[in-house]
Amino acid sequence: MTFKLHKLLPVSAAVVAFAALSSANAFADQVVKIGHVGPLTGGSAHLGKDNENGARLAIEEINAKGLTIGGQKVTLALDGQDDAADPRQATQVAQKLVDDKVVAVIGHLNSGASIPASKIYSDAGIVQISPSSTNPTYTQQGFKTTYRVVATDAQQGPALANFAAKSLNVKTVAVVDDSTAYGQGLANEFEKTAKALGVKVVSHDATNDKAVDFRAILTKIKGENPDAIMYGGMDATGGPFAKQARQLGLRAKVLAGDGVCTESLAQLAGTAADNIVCSQAGMALERMDGGAAFSAKYQKRFGHPIEFDAPFTYDAVYIVVDAMKRANSTDPAKVLAQIPSTDYKGVIGETVFDSKGDLKHGVISLYNYKAGKKTLLDVVKM
Repeated sequence: MTFKLHKLLPVSAAVVAFAALSSANAFADQVVKIGHVGPLTGGSAHLGKDNENGARLAIEEINAKGLTIGGQKVTLALDGQDDAADPRQATQVAQKLVDDKVVAVIGHLNSGASIPASKIYSDAGIVQISPSSTNPTYTQQGFKTTYRVVATDAQQGPALANFAAKSLNVKTVAVVDDSTAYGQGLANEFEKTAKALGVKVVSHDATNDKAVDFRAILTKIKGENPDAIMYGGMDATGGPFAKQARQLGLRAKVLAGDGVCTESLAQLAGTAADNIVCSQAGMALERMDGGAAFSAKYQKRFGHPIEFDAPFTYDAVYIVVDAMKRANSTDPAKVLAQIPSTDYKGVIGETVFDSKGDLKHGVISLYNYKAGKKTLLDVVKM
């Protein structure tokens, strides 16, 4: 009997250990991945990292507070990917996020990346919330998964054109775009409204998003002598564009959209930044109810100021988590089903989506630069 008992003890201990392990596993945290995509390399890497930081800050806060969904503790994990602002790479990382089984995707930054990637997320039934893609096409494809937390170029272009015509008294304008979905789309929307307001468009030229030398286009425009030049593109090219315009002695004011309207523009354009008026497809940070507090948190966590759209990625993460709570599930399909009824009050204000996934209450902020400092001119509610 003694021999048999000793033989049984290890078995009994194993059973107890297995039961304890099973019990522990039953209450182990569920790790839920939220994807983020933006350019982490290339000319817009500083903007992509800023967006990623906003999402990271939200996830760290939510994990610190604790999150329980469906009776189980959930730990969020950021699945960050680099699309280099390239459409082809965007689709590759989109498929990777689908394979990684993310519950939602915050991104992409650029319209030219968001639009091709959106079909992959649509096919997988995963919600995509862009913090900065403004081309109207993004949400006009009939997908049920595409959302954004900024205004569109159909609002931004006209707001910039109206300001140019009515506040700057612009009578003639040359238009230049960088041939991307974002730059071209914004330039076209601006041009349509400018013409409707009686502004003469003297020319429309195209460059590309990797260009560094704009002197040929600018020399031609100098001969046209417009009151303003509208540039559709990002700050990495918009800054040098404005700098070279000044070097060539152009008198024209440079108008640009949110891709140019960044904190880094003063370094990229030099003193020519003071000749730029630009728009941002969202509420100005200084006018956001939670802007000052968010700015302080961001600065403390990352050691430098906000660059651009970090508040929008931050809120986008909270919007996904709000949908998870209302669904009482981390299943992507159930989370997606709750997104259309979102009514979330966050740093950027109240987010309510229309039937296409656009904001019901878009806002455009207009800025100029004074001694290299980005300065708010006006806020236009659309």
